[in-house]
Amino acid sequence: MNILEEIVAHKRQEVQEKKDLFPVRLLEKSIFYETPAASLRKYIRRADKSGVIAEIKRKSPSKGIINANVSIERTSIGYMQAGASALSVLTDTKFFGGKNEDLTTARKFNFCPILRKDFIIDEYQIIEAKSIGADAILLIAAVLTPEEIKTLGQFAHSLGMEVLLEVHNEAELTRSINEHVDLLGVNNRDLTSFKVDLNTSVTLASKIPSEFVKVSESGIHEPEDIVELKKHGFEGFLMGEKFMKNGRPEKSAERFIEKLSEIDKVNYAKA
Repeated sequence: MNILEEIVAHKRQEVQEKKDLFPVRLLEKSIFYETPAASLRKYIRRADKSGVIAEIKRKSPSKGIINANVSIERTSIGYMQAGASALSVLTDTKFFGGKNEDLTTARKFNFCPILRKDFIIDEYQIIEAKSIGADAILLIAAVLTPEEIKTLGQFAHSLGMEVLLEVHNEAELTRSINEHVDLLGVNNRDLTSFKVDLNTSVTLASKIPSEFVKVSESGIHEPEDIVELKKHGFEGFLMGEKFMKNGRPEKSAERFIEKLSEIDKVNYAKA
């Protein structure tokens, strides 16, 4: 069993336990449940934003502990003040050290779109995502069938949420695209080997239909990486580890986005 299979097996057990502890009717009473979702698509395309989806991630299976004691309030507010387009919050506890309360805390202090980053395999988790304040969910093609992606995407849309579909290769992309996906994310990290290669995004860019917002995930370390990815049509850039390994992630994001803005201004002047 590889790490991805292990995570999904644990997630199935976890979801069943949560259904018993927190019934759907209880989740639907959340103050966030009827709140209209902010559009991740629109925020990524806003001219006054960077396209960066800044992530809060305490640890990962590949890197171990990254930032165990991060302040969700300070970091989430700081990310948005730095010019991030949206937030991504890891809510998986066992493998990534996150929790639902992290996302709810970020929601209380920010009006921007928040992506719930987790391994979603059941409609219950989408209801849960809505109840804790998420605006968008992640669906991972590597762990879902095309039929599951379509069904889960349709259900998310019924709740007014957007869907970021994550793929790793052309086969996943081809079989998984459907009308209930809003953003197409290319994960540059192979979830079985953890090898990271930005060329994964470059290679798949031309194969992604134009109606989807293209998002590059993982392995982005320098502003120049984003400049290059933009040439291939990418508009969103999911970044976590780069910022989180700093004691003050929001300060790292601020420096990164400032440098990116400076490069963009120089390139615009040259055009």
